[in-house]
Amino acid sequence: MTLRDIRLLGDPALTTVAAPVVDFDKELRNLVKDLGETMLDAPGAGLAAPQIGISLRVFTYITEDMEEPGHLINPVLELSDELQDGEEGCLSIPEVRFDCFRSLNAIARGMNEHGEPIVIQGTDYLARILQHETDHLDGIVFLDRMDLERRKNAMKEIRETQWFKSGATIKISPHAQNGLIR
Repeated sequence: MTLRDIRLLGDPALTTVAAPVVDFDKELRNLVKDLGETMLDAPGAGLAAPQIGISLRVFTYITEDMEEPGHLINPVLELSDELQDGEEGCLSIPEVRFDCFRSLNAIARGMNEHGEPIVIQGTDYLARILQHETDHLDGIVFLDRMDLERRKNAMKEIRETQWFKSGATIKISPHAQNGLIR
């Protein structure tokens, strides 16, 4: 398949809500393969279609105990009230990692590349991945989940990265700047 360029923070594709998948065809299966290969090459733990400029509700993910990347299409999440605070990174915000609150447990319901229903239950790290990638499908980057002080510190650190200094532009997110509430 094809390795795709990953869009960086500031790209409008990252703040746009992705469209639901309606056609479960060869093109979709190729997209899933491209997402998986691009994610592994980066390397990362997840990659959503908007991160490669495709506005469809598809993401791929992998954890240490998986041999092959998984994927989920048109996900809907059920989140626990119990929270975890932990380090998070993003392939669209390279070179940095920041602490971010997420639900400790997540149940993701969606479809596979053939349109068959699937359910993924995640705790801790997998729950974080499921939430992070679903956020991308909703036009949300994890910086939007931070409180004001954390976000301010993160933006300062991002401005010091090589990719930002080489000409990236960061546009203000259209989302609340003091953490989103689910």
